[in-house]
Order: sequence, then structure tokens, then C-alpha cells
Amino acid sequence: MIEKLTGDRGYLLTEQANPHSQNLDRLNALEIVELFNREDAKAVEAVGHEKAAIAKAITTIAEAIAKGGRLFYVGAGTSGRLGVLDAAECPPTFCSDPELIQGILAGGMKAMVRSSEALEDREDDGAKAIAEKNISDRDVVFGITAGGTTPYVHGALGEARLRRATTIFFCCVPPEQFPIQYDIEIRPLVGAEILAGSTRLKAGTATKLVLNTISTGVMVKLGKVYGNRMIDVSVTNSKLEDRAIRIISDLTSISREDAAILLERSGKRVKLALLMYWQSVDVSAAERLLLDTKGNLGEAMASASLSQR
Repeated sequence: MIEKLTGDRGYLLTEQANPHSQNLDRLNALEIVELFNREDAKAVEAVGHEKAAIAKAITTIAEAIAKGGRLFYVGAGTSGRLGVLDAAECPPTFCSDPELIQGILAGGMKAMVRSSEALEDREDDGAKAIAEKNISDRDVVFGITAGGTTPYVHGALGEARLRRATTIFFCCVPPEQFPIQYDIEIRPLVGAEILAGSTRLKAGTATKLVLNTISTGVMVKLGKVYGNRMIDVSVTNSKLEDRAIRIISDLTSISREDAAILLERSGKRVKLALLMYWQSVDVSAAERLLLDTKGNLGEAMASASLSQR
């Protein structure tokens, strides 16, 4: 595999010159924007072609986490930063344990704000990062590399395989250009970049789209969403408190003032507040119902209704 990773990458789709942007340096500002808009639409379309693989990833990750496993995004440069970003956004959005979804970036957190692209060539570092996280057969490791060749990512995925973890691979090149086989592969073919080889553009957009879909889908499957509301939102500032109050008021049809009181009674836990209201129970009883259903509000409601018959 090393020869493939370190050879001429000019054959890769992500490294090729885009015929639609050959005169990029001669376009005016509006023409540049229009070109980007047309090309960005291709990223959305490419992600759509990978819907079956993305759905499989959601199901696989949700089942792993439900059984005590974790999800690790691994990448270098833009790919790694997007993984860290998605992982960091889950706790405030879904009140999830920060340990459940983690980002591993070549170069560590310093590389979030300072380029350290040379570190992506260190395959052993990727393997070491997996070992340091004590990854096991319960976990899922999601490698992100736009061009498919990043040694750091393959080192991590290889170590994950040795530890019998489930492996997911994201890249923007077809199998015939880089035929690595992992448990699940997501390959949105966004085409050549407007700026040749700059995969922070369409490939980065496709990465963000896929990670958004997967992490949100996983949280839906784990019962952290009711309808289309984030009922496990972490109420840590005034904006999020306002959102929590509106969610309670909208779903229960009670006044904003009563919703605020109910939120306080629940310890600022939206899911608990809703269950308290709908089942006319106190905090302790609502907590027991949720504990019995592993935090799934819909299942807790069904369970409570059965017990009242």
C-alpha cells in the first residue's frame, strides 16, 4: 500500500484540472461567485449518489454507540479539521457525552489553527493515535481523506482493523483510482476542483454534508430528537435557553412563561420537561421512565401509556 500512497497522485480525480475554471484568473468577482455556485451544486449531487452507504454508516454507528462503542473521525488538514468540528458540535446540540464522538487530527489540536500538512505522511502516527484511544471491537473509526491516499488515515484505519473495530472510509475518488476496501466506503465524486488540487473546496463541502448527515442521523436513531426538535439540547446560554423554551411551548401548546417554569423544574432538561408535562409526573418519575428506555422519549411515552392501561 505504501507505494500507492507515495507515488504520483496526478491520476486522482481530486488532483486534476477543472476545464470549467481554466480562465479563473481572468474572471470578475461576480463570475467567480457564479462559477463556485455551479460547481458547489455538484458536491450536493455527488453526496446524493452515496445515500445507501451513508445510511449504512448511520445504522452501523448508532448500533455501535447503543452497545457502548464510540465513533472516531480521523483525518489530516481540512479533512481532519472537519471531523473535529463535527465531533465538537454534537455535545452542545444533542447533550451527548464528548467521549461518544471524537475527532483525531494529525498534529493534534494545534493543527486546527496552524497548518501541519507534513504530518499526514506519518502512517505510524495514525496507528499510534488509535492505540492511544484504546479502540476496541465495539468502536467505529471513520477515516476522511479527500484524495484517498493520506498515509496517516490509512495507518489509523489499519490499526483499527487489527483491533477489530468497524472501519468507514471517506474519499472523493473512484475505486479504480484507489481500490482500498474497508467495511463501509463513502465516495462522493465531486470532480476536479475549481482551484486544481484544493480539496478544501468541493471535497470539503461534500465532507461537511456527509458528516452533518451522519452525526445527526445517528443522534436521531439514539432518541435525541423528537419530531424535528433537538430535545436533548444543552441549555448553556441565553440563546439555547430561548430555544429550549420555544421547543417546550411549541410541542405542548403552553405559554412561554409556563414553559420556562417547566424547564426550570426539570433542571433545564427539555426531554424531561416534556415527559413531565405529557405524563403529569414529577422529575423523579420522569427520570425513571427515561432510564428504562435509555433516554428515548418516544419509547418512554409508549411505556408510560401501557402502564396506565
